[in-house]
Order: sequence, then structure tokens, then C-alpha cells
Amino acid sequence: MNLQYITDKRGHKSAVQLPMDDWNQIQKDLDELERLRNKKLFLAELVEAVEEMKLVKEGKIQARNAEDLLNEL
Repeated sequence: MNLQYITDKRGHKSAVQLPMDDWNQIQKDLDELERLRNKKLFLAELVEAVEEMKLVKEGKIQARNAEDLLNEL
């Protein structure tokens, strides 16, 4: 990555410039990271829902009504 730093009079870095290709790759990587994070959250919630359904089938808890379920979404 070809970075260029912008510094103040004392030489302290205050900003960075990088080529657009590098920036576009960073944006792509961040989008993929967000997608994976959302997928992980979805799968965790799905596991929780399956476990809840098991408990309902076993009679250990009562099923929620549709209104409660929709309000959770």
C-alpha cells in the first residue's frame, strides 16, 4: 500500500492519503466484514430459535403468539 502522510509543522501525522485502488479494496473488505458479521448474528439467532422450538415441542415452554413474534422483528 502506497501511503502518504500529511504532517503538521512539528512533524506529527494528521492525515493519510492512499491510492484509490487501495481505498476501494479497503471499502470492499469492510463490506465483506459487515456481511460476515451479519451472517454470524443471523446464525446465532437461528440456533436460538431452533432451541426455543425444541423446548416448545417438549412442552417446557409455551409458544409465543404471532404478535409477539412480529414485534421482536
